[in-house]
Amino acid sequence: MTAVSTDLEPAADEGRETEKKWRRRGLAALAILLPLTLAETSYDSVREWLHGDDLIARDVEFGQSVPFGGSEWRLADLRGGKAGRLPDHAFAVIATFAVTVGDPDLQKQWLGCKVILTDAAGRRWLSDFISGVGLPDGVMNCTSAIFSGAKKGEIITVGETFIVPEDAIKTIRPAVGLGSERPWFLRFQRPPK
Repeated sequence: MTAVSTDLEPAADEGRETEKKWRRRGLAALAILLPLTLAETSYDSVREWLHGDDLIARDVEFGQSVPFGGSEWRLADLRGGKAGRLPDHAFAVIATFAVTVGDPDLQKQWLGCKVILTDAAGRRWLSDFISGVGLPDGVMNCTSAIFSGAKKGEIITVGETFIVPEDAIKTIRPAVGLGSERPWFLRFQRPPK
């Protein structure tokens, strides 16, 4: 009986060595496949995140026209003050842009158009309705401009109204984001005083 048990031991050792090899190979494969699996499953989420928000600013000097979304954008005016029924320490601000239409398919080029205000502290404000304050005559908001039927070469005026706290007035800058250009957006310098 002793002879039989000694004959089995080398085979058992060989089986253990084979099992250890396969375990090491499995762990090595896991170390390679796990990061690849995470990258594959998160790729679409990261791509959607990058295209879903205005993340990277292109700074534009006041008075300069820059191509963006198939058109040329230029900050025309930025003005503000107390108006309408605003809370204490809040101001109404109107930002307007002169836009020379290049590609007349604004529904494609300007989809997701938004005009925002930013300040030196990194805060952002979206446009808002202010009772008693409207856009000047001939100024359209982004949505109206998209569906205006503007032709190539036509200059349209796009603007929005905002409510901004008093402490931000001195550092606010208007910005424009378009779905076709994201994650890039234009951030304009303030008009000189």
